[in-house]
Amino acid sequence: MTALPPPSAKKLGLVIDLDTCVGCHACVTACKGWNDQGYGVPLSDQNAYGSEPSGAFLNRVHSYEVQPESGPAQIVNFPRSCLHCEDAPCVTVCPTGASYKRAEDGIVLVNEDACIGCGLCAWACPYGARELDQAAGVMKKCTLCVDRIYNENLPEEDRQPACVKTCPTGARHFGDLGDPESDVSRLVAERGGYDLMPEMETRPVNKYLPPRKKGAPDEVSVLAPLLDVESTGFAGWLDRLLERF
Repeated sequence: MTALPPPSAKKLGLVIDLDTCVGCHACVTACKGWNDQGYGVPLSDQNAYGSEPSGAFLNRVHSYEVQPESGPAQIVNFPRSCLHCEDAPCVTVCPTGASYKRAEDGIVLVNEDACIGCGLCAWACPYGARELDQAAGVMKKCTLCVDRIYNENLPEEDRQPACVKTCPTGARHFGDLGDPESDVSRLVAERGGYDLMPEMETRPVNKYLPPRKKGAPDEVSVLAPLLDVESTGFAGWLDRLLERF
């Protein structure tokens, strides 16, 4: 079995804003594209254009309709990938040491040369964040694009996970959650970021920001000034103009 290293001071991870994620799957596509050429063996697909396609993905987005205690129902788009847990059960259950957590930054990775594809890590992960690559016979998971974020051949602004770089709404944030003064740590503090399934006691590094309540009386649209028919907004100007005809 693999031992976990002592807790690292640096904890690289993601903060995902469920309020601004629109479920476009751009992060899924970018993740798949980058990991077809980067760290480890490419992610395979089986029967991609057939009636029952399957394949290995490191990031997926699920959509749910939720009903708040008050107000209208709303759709919440929920991205799911490895959370790089502090107490990662996928690491300690691995019989060959293929699954491991880096001491320098807390990223959880798989040494594919040592992986035997037994699937124990997938059973141990409470978040369903590991997948067996059918073609390679090894377990795959999010690497936080470790081959991007430390790549000095890339411009500094590109040294982010592919999913973060491509998100069109800025719903995904990357940084050091071990630093209380980092942008991601401040975002978590300001928005009430939370752990996924804290009862599992895995202490995930990645955090989620809750969706804001929709349709609240005090929620004012940024377009409100333009839609104010009775004042000086664009709609009001248009209404007065049409009254002349």
